[in-house]
Amino acid sequence: MAGKRFILGFIFGLALVFFSWFGAQTAQASCGSVTCFVVIGSQQQVSPAGLLTVNAFYNYTPQGTLLSGTNGVIPAVDLDNRELILGHHQEIKTISQMYTLDLNYGVTDRFGIQVAIPYKRISHQHIDGLGEANGGAGEFTEFSDNGIGDILINAKYNLLPTLSSMVVMGFGMYLPTGDHNQKTAGLEGSDETMEPTAQLGRGQVGLQGSIYQTYEIIPHRLNQFASASYRHTFRNDFDYQFGDQYDVGFGANLVTVPWLVLANQFNYRYMVHDSFKGSLSQSLTPSDPGFPDEATVIDPNITNRAVPTTGSTYFAYTPGVQISLGELFKTSLTENASLYFYSQIPVYRDFNGNLAQGISYVFGLTKLFQVM
Repeated sequence: MAGKRFILGFIFGLALVFFSWFGAQTAQASCGSVTCFVVIGSQQQVSPAGLLTVNAFYNYTPQGTLLSGTNGVIPAVDLDNRELILGHHQEIKTISQMYTLDLNYGVTDRFGIQVAIPYKRISHQHIDGLGEANGGAGEFTEFSDNGIGDILINAKYNLLPTLSSMVVMGFGMYLPTGDHNQKTAGLEGSDETMEPTAQLGRGQVGLQGSIYQTYEIIPHRLNQFASASYRHTFRNDFDYQFGDQYDVGFGANLVTVPWLVLANQFNYRYMVHDSFKGSLSQSLTPSDPGFPDEATVIDPNITNRAVPTTGSTYFAYTPGVQISLGELFKTSLTENASLYFYSQIPVYRDFNGNLAQGISYVFGLTKLFQVM
């Protein structure tokens, strides 16, 4: 019992240190924000019994109108009035940053628990109210927010614990800990609920299943790995449901010298359209009679509708390096500690007319603690 209290206290203390470090830096929110996704072995694996693996990493993901034929014009999701308004926004750019404290504890040599706590910062720019505000040209809007997102609690089991291989199955739950009721000033100065993709959290529980496999081709020198996951989020109290997400990654790690590992991987992500229960309207264009004016109602019925510019297909090449601090500097502080850096380079991407993800970066630190 004392050992369990020590572990819980240690995890809580790490969380306080982590978020006090980053809490002074502000920003978050966007229409259609995404984050870089990379397979990191110390996150995916099951730690040996009594070992706590701590990952603290920073994720930087820019988005813009980077694809030919994309003008950034997307619908607005009016949560307060249950209305989907086509052609209401023109996206400019989004900068998504996420700081994650990822804790993996080995309950046994084959069963482990993972807790991932994200702190989000996203800044966003778009032109709001096309066809209505500023003579129909819309009004430039810039907003940001920051805070803790939805926390993941994941149970993992190692199906194949051998000296050279590992197959880990995981089943996790995303808790709705991130704020999903944030308000912003509307065009007329009235407070309105920000769109779901601009919120810190999704506002509802999510479930995730995953599998991770690794095999040492050359012991202690070269290993390959593969990972796949599926995430489903239930409909929230605004009748908005985020689309299902499928992630696949595979690659290899090469130990060049004892302190330097070269990593290469490919990452694929497919996200289904979000859906929203609301009426349907269309913003006016200069060729429409009465322009500028309020959006025209197409279908007043409150029914489930796909949000057309959500969802995406993304494939990227991700090179990286890992530096073993314990091999470079023989101290108690650097023992069982390593730094890593990845750069995710798009190879193919389709974001359904929304902002497209550019070259993204991940910086991280891993440290192992024997707590029991």
